[in-house]
Amino acid sequence: MTSCYSRLTAGSAASHSLLQSPKPSPKAPVSCYLRDHHANQRLPTTLLFRSSKRNYYHNNSNYKNNNVIYIVASAAAAERSDGHEAAVGDLVDKRKSGERTVEFNVISKSNDRRVEIVIAAAVTVLLGVGNRVLYKLALVPLKHYPFFLAQLATFGYVAVYFSILYLRYHAGIVTDEMLSMPKAPFVAVGLLEALAAATGMAAGAILSGASIPILSQTFLVWQILLSIIFLGRRYTVNQLFGCFLVGIGVIITVASGSNPGHSLKGAGLFWSLLMIVSFLLQAADTVLKEVIFLDAAQRLKGGVDLFVVNSYGSAFQALFICLLLPFLSKLWGIPFSQLPIYLRDGAACFLNLGTSSSGCDGAPLLPLLFVLVNMGFNISLLHLLKISSAIVSSLASTFSVPISVYVFTLPLPYLGVASSLPTGFVAGAVILVMGLLIYSWTPTASPSSACSSSAN
Repeated sequence: MTSCYSRLTAGSAASHSLLQSPKPSPKAPVSCYLRDHHANQRLPTTLLFRSSKRNYYHNNSNYKNNNVIYIVASAAAAERSDGHEAAVGDLVDKRKSGERTVEFNVISKSNDRRVEIVIAAAVTVLLGVGNRVLYKLALVPLKHYPFFLAQLATFGYVAVYFSILYLRYHAGIVTDEMLSMPKAPFVAVGLLEALAAATGMAAGAILSGASIPILSQTFLVWQILLSIIFLGRRYTVNQLFGCFLVGIGVIITVASGSNPGHSLKGAGLFWSLLMIVSFLLQAADTVLKEVIFLDAAQRLKGGVDLFVVNSYGSAFQALFICLLLPFLSKLWGIPFSQLPIYLRDGAACFLNLGTSSSGCDGAPLLPLLFVLVNMGFNISLLHLLKISSAIVSSLASTFSVPISVYVFTLPLPYLGVASSLPTGFVAGAVILVMGLLIYSWTPTASPSSACSSSAN
């Protein structure tokens, strides 16, 4: 929210004056105008006047709009120094000179941040859908080399992110102060992401495809708990209930076309718990990134550029992935001694070259599209996390699940026969949207409870 501050002094020497109607009765509205003598303009505005005895307000329906000015009476406030910078909402009574100085805060563009968040969330949802669909398409030519695709994405991001970081540094967007931030949090980010990938791969190799999106709803629960513990954040009843409905909506959408309960029972409790641990690690990763952004906002002017977080986090993730390669290759059924041959054949299939590229139709276009969209999705998700919170970014990512389910019912190239729409898709989607609306709904605060009055 962008606020501009000004000082009005009633008197013959004042450069601005506040013109208002006679003192209103408790039932009369306060009609005020702000006149700028330099610009020779009479600016209508809405005033909220507060004192310890009574509150007057005008046009309460516009209480949260951009043109609301808050004036808080405080005879005990300290006298400010001259100039145009002023504290928020103090009324200073200069008893010796007889002048009364009104300092006010004009709240402008109060909806800009909300609009920015909505746009960023919509972009995240769009890229999230593309990420899920293109991952399925990318595995068509690389169906025998999914581990190669995962490593291509992991190590390719490091090169791309640091290239972008280099360009932004020379453009002056990234500063030396940003680059000199403590690296310990980025090491923790890389470790959490590597461990989340390892545990997720291990459990994903055993669990069914329908059970994984259902278990992924624990990710939202972990984020809420970790935000409460480490960020001291408190959630209203409607926010918690909205998150609950979102999770239920996704479960209904995904589970209605399959039998995930039987799949979970057949896979065993251990692998289900391991997948839940994987989502716990991912939730801890996003909350830690939010902590990094909040800390940087206090330490650095303008905060930290998201490509600093992305670049160093991806670099340390790649480092820990290298240390876990013997374990990860075993999960994919690849003996570690044969890993170089596997990566060579995967690269040949990716480039669609050589005799080992048979059956790799669609490469390298489809894998490259997936890598690019996945990179854009990660950037948009981190940008949304930076301007909002981990919960909002999680909800945006979750909202892409039912849309992806619907997209797979369309005739997509390389996938053959389209899948049928689950029977409970519409019901699940409606519940999910209701959850998002309930989460984003904020009760309108009355003027008397918005802030406490200053004593006269």
